[in-house]
Amino acid sequence: MSSNDIIVSLDIGTSKVRAIIGEVNNGVINIIGVGSADSEGIRKGAIVDIDQTVQSIRNAVDHAERMVGIQISDVYVGIQGNHIGLQTNHGVVAISNEDREIGEEDIERVLQAAKVVALPPEREIINLVPKQYLVDGLEGISDPRGMIGVRLEVEATVVTGAKTAIHNLARCVEKANLHIAGIILMSLASGQMALTKDEKMMGTVLADIGAGSSTIAIFEQGGIVATSTLPVGGEYVTSDISYGLRTQTDQAEKIKQKFGCAMIDDAAEDQKFKVMRMGSNMEKEFSQVDLANIIEPRMQEIFHLIRQEVRRLGYADKVNGYVLTGGTVTMPGTLSLAQHELESTVRIAVPDYIGVRDPAFTSGVGMIQYVSKYMRGRTVSAPKKSVSRKASSPSSPSKPGLFERLKTMFSEFI
Repeated sequence: MSSNDIIVSLDIGTSKVRAIIGEVNNGVINIIGVGSADSEGIRKGAIVDIDQTVQSIRNAVDHAERMVGIQISDVYVGIQGNHIGLQTNHGVVAISNEDREIGEEDIERVLQAAKVVALPPEREIINLVPKQYLVDGLEGISDPRGMIGVRLEVEATVVTGAKTAIHNLARCVEKANLHIAGIILMSLASGQMALTKDEKMMGTVLADIGAGSSTIAIFEQGGIVATSTLPVGGEYVTSDISYGLRTQTDQAEKIKQKFGCAMIDDAAEDQKFKVMRMGSNMEKEFSQVDLANIIEPRMQEIFHLIRQEVRRLGYADKVNGYVLTGGTVTMPGTLSLAQHELESTVRIAVPDYIGVRDPAFTSGVGMIQYVSKYMRGRTVSAPKKSVSRKASSPSSPSKPGLFERLKTMFSEFI
């Protein structure tokens, strides 16, 4: 990756598709463009209609392109869901250089060795996350480049997923005329942005509460150790409001965003709003307290299910805190309710970049950070071979560069 490069992340969610353009200047990330579009064709985090999903991706990417004035060609795509699995594997190679200095090639070889794992035919490797490297038995090395040794080993977490889900996701992106530079586990990306080094070491639950699903990722000893997806999210709150107030779902969503409050104690009795009832032309007036009486039980249930899932995964006593992210946690009163229900320290993670200061953008911004830190010059996993350029100018989308033209000119003499 060059000192000045463009990285584009694509977060395909149940309610929104978000394309975020990040510019990396000598290791410093700037968010220069954000595109967002309503998500059609996704239910509970899974693709149910390819054509609608393709259109949503195009709309989000077009929005981002217009903001910045460049044409996006390569994207890094986030993936999540209940089909994701984690397993630990070990790789070992002999150091190839004559002077026994460990280089980039040795690291690449040992990572490839760690990828050799027996998998069922319906599963595929998505990411490989190194936990630690060992040089001649010396443990705890995070970056062995430049060290001297004979044998290089790696302990890594292999992230696998269902081929069907991966290939359907890739199909949607490719049909939107985009090239996949890499597929990244959303929980890894969110953890990169949302968690501190200490939180990853001590045992923390990262709960990403989206519209159609809630993804739980448990971090311990510096890496991800467990992940799970629950089929509950903000859509359920919207559905409850729709039933409770007897109004259309799109109206219920607007009411939730404008007047929603996760705790009855935080709601104001004098905050009134009118709702058009289904099957009638009459409007009825409700207060914010009426709305909170509908929202609080569902939000309590979501946090209860998250806590129950952490217990089922076997980490109930090892967790020192929860970090919340995702679009649903922006609702006022969510933090207080979470602290009460989870009976632990809880905070909400928000990206610290202009234009994306919203928990809904955590995964997208996290992907850009993850790529710039861990995927320099190599693609961990992608259905097709990556190219080095992430975006091209709209004025010359397909014009060959000077080097290519010279190569073609002189090819007959070579």
